[in-house]
Amino acid sequence: MADMGAFREAVTAWAATGSGDPGDRARDLAARLPVRSVVLLEGLSDAAAVDALAARRGRDLAREGVCVLPMGGATNVGRFARLLGPAGLGLRLTGLCDAGERRYYDRALEHAGQAGGAVFVCAADLEDELIRALGVPRVCALVRAQGEERPLQTFLHQPAQQGRPAPEQLRRFLGTKSGRKIHYGRVLVEALDPDRTPVPLDLLLAHV
Repeated sequence: MADMGAFREAVTAWAATGSGDPGDRARDLAARLPVRSVVLLEGLSDAAAVDALAARRGRDLAREGVCVLPMGGATNVGRFARLLGPAGLGLRLTGLCDAGERRYYDRALEHAGQAGGAVFVCAADLEDELIRALGVPRVCALVRAQGEERPLQTFLHQPAQQGRPAPEQLRRFLGTKSGRKIHYGRVLVEALDPDRTPVPLDLLLAHV
């Protein structure tokens, strides 16, 4: 039985090639599942956070026909929007991005024929939003609970980190090891109080 993971893989392969069998497979899977909308995300850590929040709220996005799609960087959004939006598969597109990447999303949706589409913007990035929502002491406690107290302290004592605000230090720590941002995308969301969900993430889940 086809699943949303197979659709994501087909779309990613299609975006890499631009044509051919992956596109045919993506079209077939979009119709069979069926897929009604796609959430365009910069990377895997964003996808982990979106999936974790959906699960906390008792939602199965794949069953609802929503594909959560990490693109491997915001600069890829034009290619994905063209293939998936009104000029391609005709799916509804939305997205979550950093403030610095908003221009890529706006331009991509406009060129794909969905100008003014719903794009939810994080002030710096999603990790920044989550750290501010939880507070520095709570994030540090979560890092300790994950067995990473020593790596965190080693990082904080580096000369380059001296004088930086604590939230920025934590943001940088999350990006220092492969897979760490993805892991904490889930961990931080699962620790949120229900009324402290970052606004961009909350609005995105309400929209899809």
